[in-house]
Amino acid sequence: MAKGMREIKRQIKSKQNTKQITKAMEMVAASKLRRAQEAAEAARPYADKLKEVVGSIAAGSKGIKHPMLQNREVKKTGYLVVTSDRGLAGGYNANVLRRVMTEIQERHKSPSEYSIFVIGRKGRDFFSKRNMNIVEEVVGLSDSPTFGDIKTVASAAVKNFENGSYDRLFLVYNRFVNAISQIPTVKQLLPMEDMSGTAVSNYEYEPSPEGVLEVLLPKYAETLIYSAVLDGKASEFGARMTAMSNATKNATKMINTLTLSYNRARQAAITQEISEIVAGANAQS
Repeated sequence: MAKGMREIKRQIKSKQNTKQITKAMEMVAASKLRRAQEAAEAARPYADKLKEVVGSIAAGSKGIKHPMLQNREVKKTGYLVVTSDRGLAGGYNANVLRRVMTEIQERHKSPSEYSIFVIGRKGRDFFSKRNMNIVEEVVGLSDSPTFGDIKTVASAAVKNFENGSYDRLFLVYNRFVNAISQIPTVKQLLPMEDMSGTAVSNYEYEPSPEGVLEVLLPKYAETLIYSAVLDGKASEFGARMTAMSNATKNATKMINTLTLSYNRARQAAITQEISEIVAGANAQS
């Protein structure tokens, strides 16, 4: 009985240590979430304004032909996948990776029909283990990534579409809704959506609308990628905070259950000792 009580007590101590760790990680994730959410929200107005300008030029200028605006026969597809470098974030990585694998399996019959660009160690490791073609990767992002941190993979993804290496580019990431809701999202990045319905602003451009679009379109695509990375960071911290909160609650439940078992075992041991004392006293009388 004493051995069983010692084992229960050891388990209680172990669960208490785990609870302290998960509670601390929950608080850290909550702190980082606020900053990541602010960064994601701050990036959206810039992307929206850039879209407005690009759409206005494209809609107001007839006969503009740019590879990023033109649909062509799809022979090969690119996927830019945003994941995290670390785990312990619930289903954050699993959900987005499951989504991109579903897309690949539904759209393609051969590995030669697609290429992958990946941000985050979890995604890189996932695709590497399956021997899938990774064109460019970025790992080791900070908790507050700058555009410079992902510029190499963003530029490579856009340039490979422009030069015809593939005919369609999808962005796959977790769209941040709130701390408990992150939606795995597949967005067609290139060719860009039809902007014919965009309101036309009365601007004059130098040297020409075509020249301005030549510069702005790649920057707009790269901005959308960066915005998705910021959304992904906010989603990561939201998912981690929720996962650690659930882990803390589960640890508390296990501690309560083990404490109840310990008290019952202790009561049984005391009752047994009393019974032995009473039996011994009766034997002597």
